[in-house]
Amino acid sequence: MIELVPDGDRRSAWTLHVDGTPQSHVDLADPTHLEFEYVRRMATAIDLAAPAGEPLRVLHLGGGALTLARYVAATRPGSPQRVVEIDGEMVELIRRSLPWDRKAKIRVRVADAREVVTGATTGGYDLVLLDVFAGARTPAHLASLEFFTEVARVLAPGGRLVANVADGPPLKYARAQVATIRAVLPEACLVADAGVLRGRRFGNLVVVAGRTPPPVAELTRRAAGDWFPGRVETDLARFASGVPPVTDSSAVASPKPPLNLFSSRK
Repeated sequence: MIELVPDGDRRSAWTLHVDGTPQSHVDLADPTHLEFEYVRRMATAIDLAAPAGEPLRVLHLGGGALTLARYVAATRPGSPQRVVEIDGEMVELIRRSLPWDRKAKIRVRVADAREVVTGATTGGYDLVLLDVFAGARTPAHLASLEFFTEVARVLAPGGRLVANVADGPPLKYARAQVATIRAVLPEACLVADAGVLRGRRFGNLVVVAGRTPPPVAELTRRAAGDWFPGRVETDLARFASGVPPVTDSSAVASPKPPLNLFSSRK
C-alpha cells in the first residue's frame, strides 16, 4: 500500500509510506530540507562531488518522492537528472500530489534500475545515487558484482556512486556490499551512525565510492556536525573482513528491518 502522510510540523511536507515503511520525506516549499538521516548523508556526498552550484549529470536508481532529485535541482540548477523508479503507481501519485518543478531537468522513467543501467551510455554520469527498495528490502539483482560493474561503466572517470545500504548486526550484508562495490570502485568510504557502524543496531550505511579518493576530511567534518552525528569509516578492507564480492548467483536481498524500527521513530 502506498500512502502520503502529512508532516505535523511542516505544512508543506509529506512522508511517503510503502507497506508501512517510511520511504521518502519531501518539503515542497523547501527541497533543501532533508528529514531522513541517511538522505542527509547522501546529500553531503552530492554537495562535495563538485564545486557548489556546478551542474552534475545524475542518475537516480530509486525515485520515491524524488527527494534528492529536487535537492539537486535546487542546489545545482541546470543539472540533467534521470530518475528510475519501477513502481508506476508511485510515480503517478507523486506527479499528481507532490509535483516537482517542471523547469528542472528531471526525467522520470518507470523501469527496472538494472535494465536502465545496462543500457546507459558509458561514462554518461557524474553521480549514480542508489536507493532502491522493494518494500523495506533492496532486491538481490541490485547487489551483485555484475550490477556494480555496469554502474562503474556508466560513471565518468571522476564520477561517484553514492549508495544506501540498510543492515543490522552482524553487518553481514553491508560487509558483502562494501567488498562487491570496492571490486570495481576501489576508492571508497562509509558514512553512518557510530552505533550502526559498530554493529549495535539496524540502520543505514552510505557508501561513497569511485576511482578517485572521496573527500574524507570534509565528509568527516560535516557528518560530525549534522543533526544526526555520524562517523566516516575509511578502513574498508578491515570492515569487509575478507568477505568476497557477491555475484548474481550468490547475491541476496538486504535483510528485513526489525518490526518495531519505524514505529519507534518520529
